[in-house]
Amino acid sequence: MTASPAGWREYAIEGALLAGFMVSASAFTILVEHPRGLLSAAITDPLARRLVTGGAMAITAAVLVYSKWGARTGAHMNPAVTLALSRLRPMPRRDLAGYIAGQFAGGITGMAVAAQLFGSSLEHASVNWVVTRPGPHGAAAAFAAECVMTLLLMTVVLQLSNHPRWASRAGVATAALLAAFITVEAPLSGMSLNPARTLGPALFAQDFTALWIYFIAPPVGMALAAYAYRRQRPDGVCPQGLHCTHPHRTHGTHHGKKAL
Repeated sequence: MTASPAGWREYAIEGALLAGFMVSASAFTILVEHPRGLLSAAITDPLARRLVTGGAMAITAAVLVYSKWGARTGAHMNPAVTLALSRLRPMPRRDLAGYIAGQFAGGITGMAVAAQLFGSSLEHASVNWVVTRPGPHGAAAAFAAECVMTLLLMTVVLQLSNHPRWASRAGVATAALLAAFITVEAPLSGMSLNPARTLGPALFAQDFTALWIYFIAPPVGMALAAYAYRRQRPDGVCPQGLHCTHPHRTHGTHHGKKAL
C-alpha cells in the first residue's frame, strides 16, 4: 500500500533542510580550512581538521533530523534516500518527484545563501565552494567509497528506523556515521553521499569534475541496501525514513511504531 500524498510544503521543507545543511557545511569549512578561519591556526593536522568538521556536520544533521520539519518529512534530504525508500514502499509519483526536486533546489539555494553570507571566503581555494571531487586515488576509488558508504548508511537507517526499540536513535546513528565518514573517507571522494549536496557547489564553482560519480554511486549503494533489506523483510518498510515513530500523517495501514 502506498503512502498518503504529501504536498508542496513537504517538498519545500526537504529543500530547506538541505539548504540549512549546505550553509552549515560552508560555515564550518571556512572556520577550519580558510587561512583566516578562526580554527585554522589552532588545528593544523588534516585528520584533526576533518574530525572537527565531521563533528560539526554530525551535530547539524542531528538537529535537522530531530527538528519539527525533519519529523514532518522524514528528513530524507537526499534523492538517493528517497529513491531507495520508494523501492521498499512505493511513494506516489508526485511525492517522489516533489521530494527530489525540493532536495536539488535546496542544495542550490543553500549555496546561494552561503555565497551571500560568506562572500569571497567561500571562493578561496582552501574552501572552493565545498565542492566534492575525487582524491588522489582517482575516480574508481571515489566511486567505490561512495557506494560502500551509502550502502552502510542506508542499511543502518533501515535496520534502526524500522525497529520498535531503536527507531528513535536512527538519527543519532546516522549523524555518527556522517562524522566518521568525513573524518576517514573525505580524502577519497570528498564525502558526498548525496547528488543534491554535490550539484549545488559544482554549479557555483563551475567545477563538474567526475560529477557522474556522485549522481550514480549514492543511488546504487542505497539501492543495494534496500534490495538486501527487502530480502530480509519482505513485509516492507516505514515510508517515513528516519521518523517511523514520529509520522505526521497515516501511511496506509502502517504508521507509528507499527510501520515495519
